[in-house]
Amino acid sequence: MIKSRNFYSVSISGYHIAEAGANPISQLAFTLSNGFTFVEYYLSRGMHIDDFAPNLSFFFSNGIDPEYAVIGRVARRIWAKAIKNKYKGNERSQKLKYHIQTSGRSLHAQEIDFNDIRTTLQALYAIYDNCNSLHTNAYDEAITTPTEESVRRAMAIQLIINRELGLAKNENPIQGAFIIEELTDLVEDAVLTEFKRINERGGVLGAMETMYQRGKIQEESLYYETLKHNGEYPIVGVNTFLNKKGSPTVTPGEVIRATEEEKQYQINALANFQKRNEASQGPILEELQRKAVLGDNIFEALMDACKICSLGQISKALYAVGGQYRRNM
Repeated sequence: MIKSRNFYSVSISGYHIAEAGANPISQLAFTLSNGFTFVEYYLSRGMHIDDFAPNLSFFFSNGIDPEYAVIGRVARRIWAKAIKNKYKGNERSQKLKYHIQTSGRSLHAQEIDFNDIRTTLQALYAIYDNCNSLHTNAYDEAITTPTEESVRRAMAIQLIINRELGLAKNENPIQGAFIIEELTDLVEDAVLTEFKRINERGGVLGAMETMYQRGKIQEESLYYETLKHNGEYPIVGVNTFLNKKGSPTVTPGEVIRATEEEKQYQINALANFQKRNEASQGPILEELQRKAVLGDNIFEALMDACKICSLGQISKALYAVGGQYRRNM
């Protein structure tokens, strides 16, 4: 077996969970529980913890709530304890690596210039919490695909924090602060409580069968939107401190959209690609389906299929043997 030590083969994401409406506790609990589910699965396939754990990475959202100030600390503490004590992993396996993206959900189409302020504060949370990598969102994301100008401003947030802000030049500048220590303990306890709820429902996979995670995310999203709508959760320029024009949705000077010509070019290119490989697609897709049905590792079959099949064709083939999710309220 070839080992690629610097390739992070699986990114365990919580960002989409937060963007769908989950609060910071649920995002962290669901993401970490998913991570431990991966660990259990790999171990069940006969792999040793130290052969794969160092190559797992995590991806969190940083909103503006206080819990986000310690999301990395809590994640690393829980992960290290479990890998060391339960799975007997070595020191490298115990080190959780994570990426932060600032919260797209916290950006608003009203007073869009204020979005850079929110992103800067979220980036400070991430950097002071020692994230391994960081993505700062563009201020106009709530309206359009980011422009070159807005992307440069987003990059400048990181550059100014890292190159100009004196406190950020110190490692772990807020370590030991009472609020940080207290929040870390409180958030850890809340995440472990959520672990118990998931465990009572048969673990991650069992909870998914009863749509526990989805239901909780939807409830938390509705709660957030209710508070935002009635003003209990203040958002400057959106539901409080409106400007004299009432803070209407801003129309950007530049909106990135594909032209009709670009759209047709892509459609034609896809049709030509499918036609060109039509004769050899059948066996490849059948092999992919066979491995999926048997529960085999489908990665190699997917790599072969990607060379001559479109994403739509691959998805359709897998839907045919595995079914397709349909939302149910």
